[in-house]
Amino acid sequence: MAERVIITLACSECKNRNYYFDRGKKQEGKLELKKFCKNCGKRTTHKETK
Repeated sequence: MAERVIITLACSECKNRNYYFDRGKKQEGKLELKKFCKNCGKRTTHKETK
């Protein structure tokens, strides 16, 4: 069975950590999504952080 890890997404503008996801451990690269940031009040790019 594949292991799952919990990752945190942080806003690229204000660096606020807003979203948490789980994904497979073997997946390569960092996740990057456009999500709504409550702190900025607009849609921004959110990148995976530790």
